[in-house]
Amino acid sequence: MVDQVPVYISIGSNVDRERYVRAALDALASWFDKLEISPVYESEAVGFDGSPFLNLVVGIRTNLSVGALSRRFKQLEAENGRLRDAPKFSARTLDLDILTYGEAVGQMDGVELPRGEILKNAFVLRPLADIAPAVKHPVCRKSYLELWQAYHADQKLWPIDFSWQERVISTAV
Repeated sequence: MVDQVPVYISIGSNVDRERYVRAALDALASWFDKLEISPVYESEAVGFDGSPFLNLVVGIRTNLSVGALSRRFKQLEAENGRLRDAPKFSARTLDLDILTYGEAVGQMDGVELPRGEILKNAFVLRPLADIAPAVKHPVCRKSYLELWQAYHADQKLWPIDFSWQERVISTAV
């Protein structure tokens, strides 16, 4: 049996947000044994004027390849109304990105690892620091908590009340 690799995935939505985030969590729960789920944050749209996003990070363990995961996530996005021909910075029903795949660095199956947004966007780094505070970034070798504590970009986000499958995932503070 192939060893399972820890993988962190970002989930975002700014169209019918709760519905699509729950759909993503339902799919992930059906595919993987255990999900580590960060609090859910609301954040301003970055790169375009649009409705606020809901964002979170989910940790899984899998023996699927990066390519197989990426194809599965693209299919899930399409099944939930994601339009591939939309501009990069635009509203979306569902966005799933592989942030890290174990300690992998570089291009794997067309996916750049670790994803650059980890160090750039609060809506990725904060929830990642919540569920993996001691895990080190594969390139800079600092923990996600250290990176979050040193983060200074002017991006606002705040936790929201969010439940899934009768489980409280996060509460507004």
